[in-house]
Amino acid sequence: MNITIHSSFLAHDDPDAALAFYRDILGFEVRNDVGYEGMRWITVGPVGQPETSIVLHPPAADPGVTDEERRIIAEMMAKGVYGGVNLATDDVDATFARLQAAGAEVVQEPIDQFYGVRDCAFRDPSGNMIRIQQSA
Repeated sequence: MNITIHSSFLAHDDPDAALAFYRDILGFEVRNDVGYEGMRWITVGPVGQPETSIVLHPPAADPGVTDEERRIIAEMMAKGVYGGVNLATDDVDATFARLQAAGAEVVQEPIDQFYGVRDCAFRDPSGNMIRIQQSA
């Protein structure tokens, strides 16, 4: 049996800004863009990797989430501690330079970490942490 990651989910609070970041800055392709009752789910993924996607979703869209939970989610997103994803590239320094030049919010410039990876970090427009490490 082989289990793979098909999709992961990151919340967005502005679908157009999220789309601009993931499509125009990161260079991901848009695989699906679905609206429902004023909300929008956008599926994106790396070109050439159709088996792996990120679904950008409205936070707390589940009807079982309380108003208090929605408030907490909004606060966590504003602080940038609600969600994140780790990506990999064959040239973290060049990727960092390209994303920085495109206006992405820098959290950490490329650095050799004590645990053995070279990485950098950005925030997407919704505050999600996007870490990018040098692939082996």
